[in-house]
Amino acid sequence: MYNLWLFLIEIILHFSISSSGKVTSIIVFGDSSVDTGNNNFIPTMARSNFKPYGRDFFDGNPTGRFSNGRIPPDFISEAFGLKQIVPAYLDPTYNISDFASGVCFASAGTGFDNATSNVADVIPLWKEVEYYKEYQIKLRAHVGVEKANEILREALYLVSIGTNDFLENYYTLPQRRCQFNSVEEYEDFLIVLAENFFREIYELGARKVSVTALPPMGCLPLERAINVLDYHGCVEGYNDVALEFNGKVGRLVTKLNNELYGFQLVDANAYHILLQIVTQPSSFGFEDSRLGCCGTGRFEMGFFCDPKSPFTCKDANKYVFWDAFHPSEKTSQIVSNYLIENYLAKFL
Repeated sequence: MYNLWLFLIEIILHFSISSSGKVTSIIVFGDSSVDTGNNNFIPTMARSNFKPYGRDFFDGNPTGRFSNGRIPPDFISEAFGLKQIVPAYLDPTYNISDFASGVCFASAGTGFDNATSNVADVIPLWKEVEYYKEYQIKLRAHVGVEKANEILREALYLVSIGTNDFLENYYTLPQRRCQFNSVEEYEDFLIVLAENFFREIYELGARKVSVTALPPMGCLPLERAINVLDYHGCVEGYNDVALEFNGKVGRLVTKLNNELYGFQLVDANAYHILLQIVTQPSSFGFEDSRLGCCGTGRFEMGFFCDPKSPFTCKDANKYVFWDAFHPSEKTSQIVSNYLIENYLAKFL
């Protein structure tokens, strides 16, 4: 019954969205939740351009997506009648004609905080914006100023970022914890950075923007694996922080929509649907939500996802998570459909 429901939703979304033609392009900023392969082309260990990553992608090859297949920008792009995949800006196999209907600037391991991107030597958010400026110049040269401005104005901008600021930076390294007296103060620091980012892309022409902040990060397999004292349950303290920070993001969204003329910033909160999938996996057709498919499913991600590991599952569709940090393709599809139906339908 669930698969039938999912199929019907996809059919409805496809016809209703693709016929509207209101969204000209999908433009992506953020971290590994939306990175379609930019990290393949920078000197970092935060990569996934090797098997078993991508084994369920169209050609069965790794793309740099931290998944066994496609990720949310791809599903959203397809649902809006555009391409089935959103290409990575740094991928030399694509050019500006490919990027006219969709482009990804995201970098796995990054965050709002520049210090977060330094952890794994990845692309900081400010650099993603610089690539976006460069892209604008190329687009105007390719299709002309008037057409390019229309594409940029009517594009749907997807922003998914923030988890690394907490799990790879604040809770792992001492610098920010020494600088800020509490995690609440650090959250406020990130909100200031987020506001600056949104104001900048608004000035650059962005009008339709979706922001997805923190998932129930205490329920990621890696965090559960090290939560020995609580019998490998979700780390509720991390989930509480996610809820608190997401609330602040929501208030920021309201503020910017009130202050910036014509700005349509949407708080596409995926926290609750992801928590529902984790706590009720069988309701969504999954068998396991505690472990990832890759390796033992407890700690492996990136290069630790050994292609020769005998523990990697045979069918990733049975797992909520692909590796210890990232959702499987099936989960990404469910979440994408949820976000479109509940938050992005306003752009139909």
